[in-house]
Amino acid sequence: MRLGNFVFGLLSLSVLAPILLYIDNFSSFTPSFKQEFLEDVAALILPADTSHLNALPQGESSAVPKEPIGIVYTGNSSKTVLTDKDLQLPDTDRALSATDEDAQSRKGGILKQVIQSSNQEKEETRTDRIADQESHQLKQQSALNSDKVAQGSANQGKNVPVPSSNKEQSPLYKGSSNADKGVQCVLGGAIKDSDMPKNAYEKWKAMDQLLERGKQMQYESANELKKFQAMLHSTEEQLRVHKKQTMSLITMVEKLRATLHSTEEQLQEHKRQNMFLTQLTSKALPKGLHCLSLRLTTEFYNLNSSEQQFPNHEILDNPLFHHIALFSDNVLAAAVVVNSTITNSKHPSKLVFHIVSDRLNYAAMRMWFLVNPPGKASIQVQNIEEFTWLNSSYSPILKQFHSQIMIDYYFRAHSAISDSNLKYRNPKYLSILNHLRFYLPEIFPKLNKVLFLDDDIVVQKDLTGLWSLDLKGNSFDPGACGWAYGMNLFDLEEWKRQNITDVYHSWQKLNLDRQLWKLGTLPPGLITFWKRTHPLDRRWHVLGLGYNQNVSQIEIERGAVIHYNGNMKPWLEIGIPKYRNYWEKYVNYDHVYLRECNINP
Repeated sequence: MRLGNFVFGLLSLSVLAPILLYIDNFSSFTPSFKQEFLEDVAALILPADTSHLNALPQGESSAVPKEPIGIVYTGNSSKTVLTDKDLQLPDTDRALSATDEDAQSRKGGILKQVIQSSNQEKEETRTDRIADQESHQLKQQSALNSDKVAQGSANQGKNVPVPSSNKEQSPLYKGSSNADKGVQCVLGGAIKDSDMPKNAYEKWKAMDQLLERGKQMQYESANELKKFQAMLHSTEEQLRVHKKQTMSLITMVEKLRATLHSTEEQLQEHKRQNMFLTQLTSKALPKGLHCLSLRLTTEFYNLNSSEQQFPNHEILDNPLFHHIALFSDNVLAAAVVVNSTITNSKHPSKLVFHIVSDRLNYAAMRMWFLVNPPGKASIQVQNIEEFTWLNSSYSPILKQFHSQIMIDYYFRAHSAISDSNLKYRNPKYLSILNHLRFYLPEIFPKLNKVLFLDDDIVVQKDLTGLWSLDLKGNSFDPGACGWAYGMNLFDLEEWKRQNITDVYHSWQKLNLDRQLWKLGTLPPGLITFWKRTHPLDRRWHVLGLGYNQNVSQIEIERGAVIHYNGNMKPWLEIGIPKYRNYWEKYVNYDHVYLRECNINP
């Protein structure tokens, strides 16, 4: 029992003695030592990963801690040791120990208060320091960005892209911000390598990779900027080239326009010249035809009076024959009309040709048909001078031809009242021979029907059927949209009954001042015979071979009469070549008179 009490006393002494000693020493701390201790505790930085320490959980009350902070337990042993390394104190002599539970509990309460106060001050200091570091880093980053922007502006020119105001949304900025925060957390309180956590290297490596990525992106952005600047420069060069080409094209277009305008003027001038030459050629008698007329005239007057007469005089006024009227001053053209009509006639013996010519060509016309008789057909050649009834007192057109006004209008080109159109100076418009068609009843008073033919036609088929047509009180063929005089069958009895010649005279008198028409026979003919015509089938009369290049060959070949109306007559050099063969097939170029006058195909 005594032994037990002795042991208990020793144990009590061993427990109470250190506590009393610790309290006595703690009360004897000087203020400077307390300050030094607080500074040492404030400098205490626990590692980021403190899960291996038996720290007080944050959710429990600090007033009644279950275990002292900073005490490391070594199993079930009742002895505990607080080392320098665990508390990270600068002075290892200040380590505290306890040998019993009561002393350890009291020491833990005191240390807890000190550590809590120190941790609170440390946390505030650490927060301020982190804020300062973040502010400092932001300032450094801003300065660095400004330097980079300035350097990029100097190296890359003025076209440096402005940083987006939404940079916080970019993945690079978010990654750098997160990595920067991670590094700050790692380095915030570390003093030596052992203070850093295990993942510090990975965070450093991630930050390094992020910086490398940023540098690479900056490099790529610089390259892209250079490419864009090069492309922009190339585009500007191309734009200048295109602008220069456009100006060149505009200049070229202006030149072409001026050239086109000049060409149009030249074309119009050529057209006027061509028209002038065409009109001049159409009214001029070719040299060969002029030679033929002179040669025939000479031969005619070398004949005696008996040799100058045609046979069959008794049938010239017989209405039972088919009478054909032809008024012409062209010997060769009249010869083609007669030859083509006889060649294609089924009953040539019933044909009687009545040819009327002017005073200059009468002898040549008569001599040609004396030398070249029309076979079984009969022929009569008359001189217009023999028609004594045709004078200016009877015919208004003859009176106009001899008037001074008409002479000034058509023959004095320098006069103000003169017409510059050469068309109206064609001799045929100023010849009474052209107007003789309006006097058929006076020329053939004993005939009932007369087929009138122009000298610029070719007969390709038998015309006998025309004399059997019932004209129903009308006079001639209207042709196409307006009747043409080239081939017309006139009912002379109906003509006389309707007194058409007087109608023609009345219209000629009204046209004294040429306000209704200039010259020619078609206008007065259309007016005079208005509603007095009977249409024939178009195959009887095909028009346009003297001006139209597009007359159908089929239409030509099936036509009974083809008409070279227009200026391009088949006996002229300006005649349409593809139509000339239809006319030339009825010309005997082997005739001695034609060879002597050099008239060739």
